[in-house]
Amino acid sequence: MKDDKKRSLVDQQSSNILTQGVSRRQVLRGMVTSGVVAAGSGLLTPGSSLAYANTDEPKYGGNIKVATQSGSTSDTLDPAHGSGSSDYTRQYMFYNGLTVLDRTLTPQMELAESFETKDAQYWVIKLRKDVLFHDGKPFTSADVLFTLNRHKDPKTSSKVAAVAKQMVEITAKGPHEVHITLAEKNADLPAILGVVHFLIVRDGTTNFDKGNGTGPFLCTVFQPGVHSIATRNPNYWKKGLPYLDTVELFSIPDQSARVNALLAGDVQLINSVNPRAIDTLNASPLVKVYHADSGGYTDLIMRDQLGPMKNPDFVKGMKYIMNREQILNVACRGFGRIGNDQPIPKGQRYYDSALPQTTYDPDKAKYHFKKAGVLGSSIPMVASSAADNSVEMAQLIQLTAQEVGLNLQVKRVPADGYWSNHWMKDTLGFGNINPRPTADLMFTLFFQSNAAWNESGWKNAHFDKLLVAARGETDDAKRKQMYGEMETLIHDQSGIGIPIFSSINDAASRKIGGYKPHPLGGLMAYMFAEHVWLEA
Repeated sequence: MKDDKKRSLVDQQSSNILTQGVSRRQVLRGMVTSGVVAAGSGLLTPGSSLAYANTDEPKYGGNIKVATQSGSTSDTLDPAHGSGSSDYTRQYMFYNGLTVLDRTLTPQMELAESFETKDAQYWVIKLRKDVLFHDGKPFTSADVLFTLNRHKDPKTSSKVAAVAKQMVEITAKGPHEVHITLAEKNADLPAILGVVHFLIVRDGTTNFDKGNGTGPFLCTVFQPGVHSIATRNPNYWKKGLPYLDTVELFSIPDQSARVNALLAGDVQLINSVNPRAIDTLNASPLVKVYHADSGGYTDLIMRDQLGPMKNPDFVKGMKYIMNREQILNVACRGFGRIGNDQPIPKGQRYYDSALPQTTYDPDKAKYHFKKAGVLGSSIPMVASSAADNSVEMAQLIQLTAQEVGLNLQVKRVPADGYWSNHWMKDTLGFGNINPRPTADLMFTLFFQSNAAWNESGWKNAHFDKLLVAARGETDDAKRKQMYGEMETLIHDQSGIGIPIFSSINDAASRKIGGYKPHPLGGLMAYMFAEHVWLEA
C-alpha cells in the first residue's frame, strides 16, 4: 500500500489499480490509484465490506429469526444456481465474493486485495492471504479458478453463464494471484464479480449443502423449502464481525402472515413488504419500516404464442393497456417510480431520457389487440404474491383490458414454488427482477438472446452485437448512445412490460441495530446478517 501511494502519475496512468471503491469512468480515464480516497468520502478499506456507519454501539450475541417471501424445495446454497431472496441471503451468510457492492453500487475489495488493468481487457487480481474456509482450508487462487470456471462449464447450468463467457482465459500465478483475459474490454469486471452468483466456493466442491465458504456464518442446518440455521463463524477473517450468534431463516409466503409474525415478535425481520401493509406496520411502536428506491421491478412477461416472436401486436397492446400511474398509486401505494418497458431506471447514468414514455392509450391497445386477433378471447394471466405487487397489478390490468374487449382471467397461484413452477413457463405472467449494479449485467442476464433468464424468449442479433460492442467502448458518450439504442430495442420489441420500478420495503423489530436499506435488494441487498446486531 505504501509503495502504491508513492507511484508517479505516469505509473498511475499505465496500471490502474482498484483497491477501493471505483467507478468505470475512473478505470477508463486511467486515474485510479491504490489507497487514495477523498477525506470524508465514506468509501471502504479493503476487507471492511459494507462497514455501515451506525450511531448505536454494536452488541454481540443474540439469536434472530428472519422470514422471507418465498422458498421451495429447490432452495440452494450453490451460488451458481441461486435465484431468489432466500437463496441469496443464505449464500451471503456462508460465502464471500472477490468484491462487494456498497450502497452507491461501487465495488469494494473483499477476498480480492486489488484489481489491476492497463486496458480493461487483461486483469490481474491479487488475493487476501489471511482467509480460511469453514473447514479450515486456506483460501487460494485455486478456489477462484474453480469458482469462475464452473460458471463457464455447460454442465453447471450457471445462472450467469452468459456473463462468465466473457472470461476467455483464467489462470493463476502462485497461490494469491489470478489473471483474467476478457473476450472484449469491460471496465465493469470488478462490479460483475461482486454479484451474488460469483461468490467464491472451495476448489473441488461437489456438495453445496454444507455451505462451506469463507463467510461470516457456519451452516449448521439447511433444509430446502423448510429453514436454515446459521451460526457465528468464530474464525471469520473480518475481525469483530459478525455480531449475532445465530440467524434462522425460513419463508412465510403469505404476506399477512409474514407481517403478523413480525408484529407478534415471532420473527425480527421480514422483506418484500406489500405497500398495503405499511400503514399497519408504521402504527406499531415495536417495528420499523425501511425503504429504498431501486432499479428492481415486477414485470409482465409475454411468451410463446403471445410473445414478441409470434404475436408482436399483442405485446404492443399490453404495453398500451397498462395504466402506469394507477399501478404506482393503487398497487404500490406510491412506493416506486414510473417505468417505461426497459430495465434502466431514471437517474441511472445510462438512462435514455430521449426515449418516449409509453402511456395508457386504450385506443392504440384495442387497435393492436384487433390486429393480434385476441379481442373477445379469454386469456389466463398468472400472478402470485411471490412477485411483488403482481396480484394487484394483474387485477388493474384486467380491468383496463376489459374496457377494450380483452378478457384477461387472473389466475392467482401460491407463492410456494412459483419461481420453479410458473416463472418463465406461463404464457402470460409476472417476474420480479432484483436490481443489478450495471446496465451491462441487466442486459446480459435478462435480454441477451442466449441468457438463461431471457424471460420472454426475445432474440435480437443487433441487440447482442451492441451489447458486446458497448463493453469495450472506452468513449463514455458513445457507450451511452449504444445503451440508449439497446433500451429502445427492448422498449419497442421485447415481450417484457415494466410499468413501474419498485421501492424496496423491509421491516424489522426495533431491537435490530445497524440496519441500513440498500438499493440492490431487500435485507440490505441480502447481506444484513454480517452487519446487524440485537439490542438487549
